[in-house]
Amino acid sequence: MSRAGGDAAAAALERAGVETVRRAVELDLASRFQESLMCYQEGIDLLLQESLPKCLCFTATKDEVKKQHYRQKISEYMTRAEDIKKHIEKEKQDGKYHKQIKIDENATGFSYEKLFQEYLNEIVTEVWVEDPYIRHVHQLYNFLRFCEMLVKGPCKVKTIHLLTSYDEGSGKIQQISSLEEIKQSLKNHGVTLNVSFSSSIHDREIRFNSGWMIKIGRGLDYFKKPQVITWTVLEHQDVFPQGG
Repeated sequence: MSRAGGDAAAAALERAGVETVRRAVELDLASRFQESLMCYQEGIDLLLQESLPKCLCFTATKDEVKKQHYRQKISEYMTRAEDIKKHIEKEKQDGKYHKQIKIDENATGFSYEKLFQEYLNEIVTEVWVEDPYIRHVHQLYNFLRFCEMLVKGPCKVKTIHLLTSYDEGSGKIQQISSLEEIKQSLKNHGVTLNVSFSSSIHDREIRFNSGWMIKIGRGLDYFKKPQVITWTVLEHQDVFPQGG
C-alpha cells in the first residue's frame, strides 16, 4: 500500500472510531448502557488500530498535541466502559437487569445473532424454548434458524428443549415431519432436540442454562415469510424481519 493509501485508510479508521465513541456517549447519557458499552468497545478498538505496539501513539499523525489528546480521550473512554461494564454486571447479579427491544415493521438488522449474541457464551450448553406457535411452515423455519444460530455461536449447546402445541387439522402431520427433520439435522451437529407438546401453554420465552430468561412478544416469529424453505441446519436463505 502506498503512503497516500495508508494515510487515507488511517484517516477512515479515525473517523469511524470518533463517530462510534460519539454514539457511545449519546447512548450513555440516555442510560442505554448495554448499547453504549458495545459502542465504546468498538470505537476504542477502531482508534487503537492505528496505535503502535504497547503505546497509544497514532502513526496517522505526527502532531504531538493530537497524540496526547487521543491518549487522554481513549483512557477516559476505557475507564467509562469499565464502569458501565461493572454497573451491568451488578444489575445482573442483583437480578435487576432488564433490556427491551422494539422491532418496527419492515425493520432490518435484527437477526437472531444480533439479538442473542450477548447471552451466548461458552457456559451455555442447554436451551429451553417455549412457544405455542411453532406450527406453520414459516414458524418452523424460524425455529430452524434459531437452532442454526446456536450451532454457529460461541456457545457449546448440546441440548435444545422445545415445548410447543400441535397444529390443527392436516397441518399437524407437516409440523411433526418438519420437527423430525430438524431433529435429525441437529443430531448431525452433535445437538439433541427434545420436542414436547402442550395445549395449555400461552407465554413465549427462551431460557439458557446460564440463568438468562428472554421474553419475546412474538416469540421467534418476527420475520417475514421466506420464499424458499430447506430443513437442513446451516443451509438456508436469509430473510428480512417483520415488525413485532
